[in-house]
Amino acid sequence: MKFHLVDKIEQIEPGKRIVTTKALSLAEEYLADHFPAFPVLPGVMMLESLTQAAAWLVRVEQDFARSVIVLAAARNVRYTSFVAPGDVLRCELDAVKIEADGAKFKGSGFVGDRQTVSARLELRCFNLADRAAHLGEADRQIVAQLRERFKLVHGPAALAAAGTAK
Repeated sequence: MKFHLVDKIEQIEPGKRIVTTKALSLAEEYLADHFPAFPVLPGVMMLESLTQAAAWLVRVEQDFARSVIVLAAARNVRYTSFVAPGDVLRCELDAVKIEADGAKFKGSGFVGDRQTVSARLELRCFNLADRAAHLGEADRQIVAQLRERFKLVHGPAALAAAGTAK
């Protein structure tokens, strides 16, 4: 199951910074169990929201060259407040370093002016074909889907505005 935890890219400075938002709805299926009488966004999902935001910045910087971007390490993670249904989680991430096979970020999540989470993230970037040559077509399909999703979260002119060629 894949959760999309970036609803909108509010600001993007390729190679430098990204700001995204996620509007939390009571309809989010994981809230039914976390916690039934006091539904809040699980901490791991706050961290995943930061990771997904960082991955969008990496994709733009690398012109969608890698089909898979995953969290390799999360350091200095601090949770300071809850995110409840009706809240909008704003993720702000600054790139420390973006390379071909990985990236490092420092980021924070906020509801309004209230910080909810902060962390240092390390991401790994790769193509499936790097590990199994016959998966090259899967890479192309994943990248095509990611480009379409990018248009949804950042607007139709997003690819050109972000400086991506395709």
